[in-house]
Amino acid sequence: MTYLVGADLPVEPAGTRFRTLLARTGILQLPGAHNGMAALQAKAAGFEALYLSGAAMTASMGLPDLGMITVDEVAFFVRQIVRASDLPLLVDGDTGYGEALNVMHMVRVFEEAGAAAVHLEDQLLPKKCGHLNDKRLADPQDMAAKVAAAARARRHLFVIARTDAAASEGMDGAVARAKLYVEAGADAIFPEALTTRAMFEEFAARMAGVPLLANMTEFGRTPFFTAEEFAAMGYRMVIWPVSSLRVANKAQAELYAAIARDGGTHRMIDRMQTRAELYETIGLHRYEALDAAIVQTIIPAGMPQRN
Repeated sequence: MTYLVGADLPVEPAGTRFRTLLARTGILQLPGAHNGMAALQAKAAGFEALYLSGAAMTASMGLPDLGMITVDEVAFFVRQIVRASDLPLLVDGDTGYGEALNVMHMVRVFEEAGAAAVHLEDQLLPKKCGHLNDKRLADPQDMAAKVAAAARARRHLFVIARTDAAASEGMDGAVARAKLYVEAGADAIFPEALTTRAMFEEFAARMAGVPLLANMTEFGRTPFFTAEEFAAMGYRMVIWPVSSLRVANKAQAELYAAIARDGGTHRMIDRMQTRAELYETIGLHRYEALDAAIVQTIIPAGMPQRN
């Protein structure tokens, strides 16, 4: 299968496929994929849907997650991930890039790029990662208006409302906001930066019947829980937003340090994806087979040795 062959592409809209996955028993696991290659690797591992984190995306661009990038920049990442994997993709929509009209524009652009779902958050710009201090919250009614705008603009997109209110307004404030956002048209709720099992359980109990998303980011305010543990607490979706980028960045840093230290990559070969593994992942031969003018590539076996 390649994205070039129309008959190989999904017939159902991405949002519909996302809803079908969510309707199944168990928790929908959404690993972060910060580019097309990560998406292919996640798919090869057996995942059926993916997440695009604003924090991972901006970090991959060498920028902080402060709401600085544009809808079109995000759409570039959406297109490459969906094109590479064909999997339903949940996209971090930050604060919606403005007010109601901007949110509607975002929804249309993301749907056209192939996204299946989006989440909006109730912070004010400049926004912060949800696990950092002193976040400034939008007025609940203003956020509800954005949710309503997103619901009106979408054709199939699954809309998730994120609330960062637990840190400053407590559980009562977070639940009140979540209920307002559901009334405005949100399909699901994402309570960000809950810090204990008891908080996760209380939120789920007070939002009974509403699909909930949990964020299992590393080095944040949430202690480690497995997907099964989140499911037992009442959550239907879980994301690992920046994990793929963290691992990739750590490996790249070690590579550059090795080149600087050793004058080459020769001591890192066993840490590398081989040429054969790379071509298998991206499906080189499947693309070559679509054009008879391309002679099938013969892949060099292993790393040549010096005489």
